[in-house]
Amino acid sequence: RKRDSAMPTDFAAQLFDIDGLHLTKVESDRNTVTLHIEMERQEQPCPECGVLTDAVHDYRQQKIKEVSILGKETTLILRKRRYVCKSCCKRFPEKNDLLPRYARMTARLTNQICWKLENEYSFSSVAREVGTSVSTVIRTFDQNVCFDELPVLEQSVAIDEFKGNTGREKYQCIVTDPEKKKVLDILPDRHKRDVKSYFLQWKEKAREKVTRFISDMWKPYQDTAAEVFSKAVRVVDKYHWIRQVIWAFESIRKQEQAKLSRKERVQFKRSRVLLNKRFDYLEESDQEHVTVMLQLSERLHKAHRIKDDFLQVLDCDTGEAAEQTLDLWLSLARNSGLKEFEACCDTIEEWKPEILNSFDCPYTNGYTEGCNNRIKVLKRNAYGYRNFGRFRNRILHMFSGSYRRRKMEKAAQNGQP
Repeated sequence: RKRDSAMPTDFAAQLFDIDGLHLTKVESDRNTVTLHIEMERQEQPCPECGVLTDAVHDYRQQKIKEVSILGKETTLILRKRRYVCKSCCKRFPEKNDLLPRYARMTARLTNQICWKLENEYSFSSVAREVGTSVSTVIRTFDQNVCFDELPVLEQSVAIDEFKGNTGREKYQCIVTDPEKKKVLDILPDRHKRDVKSYFLQWKEKAREKVTRFISDMWKPYQDTAAEVFSKAVRVVDKYHWIRQVIWAFESIRKQEQAKLSRKERVQFKRSRVLLNKRFDYLEESDQEHVTVMLQLSERLHKAHRIKDDFLQVLDCDTGEAAEQTLDLWLSLARNSGLKEFEACCDTIEEWKPEILNSFDCPYTNGYTEGCNNRIKVLKRNAYGYRNFGRFRNRILHMFSGSYRRRKMEKAAQNGQP
């Protein structure tokens, strides 16, 4: 059932914060609300000759989408005037602060859509929530959110890839500032030529400010840093070189566990976490459990000792102290007769300078990896993105802070209230 009622003339001005706006009629039912509004008739300056006039040429109605009121889909019916200048006969529409010209939704609804897209929501879920089409949400996002300017490079730069499957590339890159916990940019792929050309967009003076470059053990990243950031110390993230040793130990554990009888394998139930952890950090009952397991295989016992000796390298405070301890461990691992650790030693020796630098660097790729997790949630909610530009804007919009704050800063720069 529809309800039709008259409202106080100043109610619309208070509701929409626009002087001279009147609410003439309300139509509502269970799911929708329709508000009929119009601007107060006032003298308007002619855009052609500047003469004031209040002569109305004609009226027309415009349907406008508004933010939901009390959970009901809300529509505005604006009765618009077109004035005519008595001096030059110019016809022009009245001034309207409710929405831009040619727009079909209010600025409040546009801002609400952009604020919701700061989270990992998909375009479809936002469209259902605000009561509009998916294409409208996408168009609104594309028109209001764009990151064209190069970010400012600071002292620390970290880079990592994530599986985006966007723009015909399997991997995309994320560039962050781990010191200020800030996402700088998203790159379309991880090829060296493209990563290098991206960083060369900054002048040499700006690139010289970078003193730390952090990445995983992907050779093109480190080669790019050597060519682009002349004053940067190249660092390999601790997680990536530590797991080389853990992978070697895990390979031996799986091989030895497969050799045991069914009765003996009962001892290895949920053994992975206990065996990978440092023996000294375990509780007494867990230490006894690990000791029983290690007695079942001499090869596993030797691998466990080598793994624990390596984890003690992490107790070093500086790269200089870690170098001596690491050299001793490399000698022990090479003479162990375990081929899995021999291959691991080759990798660590190849990356030894970058590994030692990680002891003196106070930052890791932990923030970058956390950003990758949020990106994966965004991609999964949307069932993937085909358009890389839109995917990049979604990610940067999600990590760049409040859309409301950015709109206020932009308005202040333009001298708007």
